[in-house]
Amino acid sequence: MNSSTTKTYGVTPPISTAAPTEHEIAMNEKLIEELKREGSFESEAESQKRVQVLGKLQSLTEEFVKTVSMQKGMSEGMAADAGGKIFTFGSYRLGVYGPGSDIDTLIVVPKHVTRENFFDVFQKLLRKCPELDEIAAVPDAFVPIIKIKFSGISVDLICAKLDIPQVPLSLTLDDKNLLRNLDEKDLRALNGTRVTDEILNLVPQTIVFKHALRAIKLWAKRRAIYSNVMGFPGGVAWAMLVARICQLYPNAISATIISKFFHILTKWSWPQPVMLKPIEDGPLQVRVWNPRLYPPDRGHRMPIITPAYPSMCATHNISASTQKVIMGELSRGAVLMDDIMMGKKTWTDLFAKHDFFFRYKYYLAVYASSRGTAEQQLKWSGMVESKIRLLVNKLEWIDSIELAHPFVKEFDKIHYCADDEEAKRVADGEQMEGATTVEADLEKAAKDEETKGDGEKTEADAASKDEAEEKKKIVVYTTTFFIGLEIKLDPKNKQLDIQWPCKEFYDTCRSWPEYDEDINCICVRNIRK
Repeated sequence: MNSSTTKTYGVTPPISTAAPTEHEIAMNEKLIEELKREGSFESEAESQKRVQVLGKLQSLTEEFVKTVSMQKGMSEGMAADAGGKIFTFGSYRLGVYGPGSDIDTLIVVPKHVTRENFFDVFQKLLRKCPELDEIAAVPDAFVPIIKIKFSGISVDLICAKLDIPQVPLSLTLDDKNLLRNLDEKDLRALNGTRVTDEILNLVPQTIVFKHALRAIKLWAKRRAIYSNVMGFPGGVAWAMLVARICQLYPNAISATIISKFFHILTKWSWPQPVMLKPIEDGPLQVRVWNPRLYPPDRGHRMPIITPAYPSMCATHNISASTQKVIMGELSRGAVLMDDIMMGKKTWTDLFAKHDFFFRYKYYLAVYASSRGTAEQQLKWSGMVESKIRLLVNKLEWIDSIELAHPFVKEFDKIHYCADDEEAKRVADGEQMEGATTVEADLEKAAKDEETKGDGEKTEADAASKDEAEEKKKIVVYTTTFFIGLEIKLDPKNKQLDIQWPCKEFYDTCRSWPEYDEDINCICVRNIRK
């Protein structure tokens, strides 16, 4: 018997401590082969490149803290001792990253280094590096962030200061007392690494967990149910679900964990929470998830609770509709896993692409558009995206709508319009024959705008402006979001009236502090197949 059975993981005893059978081992080998075929694993050379990038960022962090410390009057020796350390979190920390994945990175600094220093001094140090390909700072984000591409690798950098004078390389973040005297943004920044570390500490066999999670992440992305902002579980939530199944079957192999994942979660008594350990008290006057105490927590449909103090629900965005979609996909997975384990189907069948654009008779298209820059459109469309789930919640109140299913990805385009009238109609979602339309990479275009100097044109910017100038046309950026509708119309009244939820949605979006009616436009249109 595996030694992992000597320890109980989770909030209940395991369901089974059985070792894998020969058949399960064979199925697991086929799973790994399929994951490799799907491109889930990165080459050793690319992984080594990530290690080098993180090493460089650690050196920059120490230089950053030393520079700020000396600016604040410390001696060179004291400034050097102030330290500074980077931590990773998310898919990289969990060991489930693949080709092209970004690295979520936390920079921890001592108490005299501020967030403003991070966006000033550290950003300047980054810009001096020849390895820097792209940079975009978002200081006003919910979690303030600097996004970079460094030696070809995307890195998301966040910063948190602790209430201590030095941050040595030996520092770990598991001591809850380190959270004292921090503001909410610092707590949120630290939470990612603390949760990731706890998840890894709470699974019996990390390699089994990692392979199973790779498969579940691939499945969730293919089935279009991987997006916290749209009301589906995000990466951390899927990781916690897989970890819980690993706890219940501590000696099982990855293929078995995946099979049990679908069968247990289809029968789970929601809203009973999924927890990897009991909820802990701590030193802070902060809210910890507690449905007995807080009415909003009672409204969580599929609560998955983070294991690090202070415990929070990672799935508070799930609505009645997205829960129904998730449960449908879990049921599909359970049936397929039975066939896969019996040899009637293959792992490829589990990872088949979603059918969202064929599933429904009725769709809503939400158009967020701008007659400004790519950066303005990126901000506007990001804000609209964050409100889509509110529109879904309002649509669910309409009796004839059985389901409002938001799609997890948006579609960006640039349109070159002949005149103001055409530009207005394009912004309202009309397909105009005279307008030239091209697919857009808004993030790249916005980063280009961010990195250009005063009066300097980037290639993307220049191409866009030059093409518009050449054709004497107006540039309109559009981002389209789709919602699939399952409708049960009254035979006596075959009209679907969604004016009220749409008006509320428009008002919410237009109340954005940066909204400019001369630049921004929001529109919802019915699409019937």
